[in-house]
Amino acid sequence: MFDVGLLELAVIALVAIFVFGPDKLPELAKQAGGMIRKARDFANSARDELRDELGPDYADLELRDLDPRTIVRKHIIEAMEDAESEQAAGLTRGQRPLDDGELPPYDSDAT
Repeated sequence: MFDVGLLELAVIALVAIFVFGPDKLPELAKQAGGMIRKARDFANSARDELRDELGPDYADLELRDLDPRTIVRKHIIEAMEDAESEQAAGLTRGQRPLDDGELPPYDSDAT
């Protein structure tokens, strides 16, 4: 998520020990964990409220689904899959195979 490696974590821990001292560090870690837990609970309750308000159609709603990049990516993939399935069927958008004995459409104004 933050793309932080082991070396960066070690440097952050070393700086935290120098800044706060080894006596206060466990208490600060406990407070940070509590804040993260509260933030997670807040996000989960917001997601649950959205699900309740939107109804059963959105029962599988996830907050990351509301990210614009995810929405665009999802619609592009769906459009590509639709185009591939139409292409595999030998059809282009708006076309259908002719029935037996049916004449193709003719536009006299176009010729």
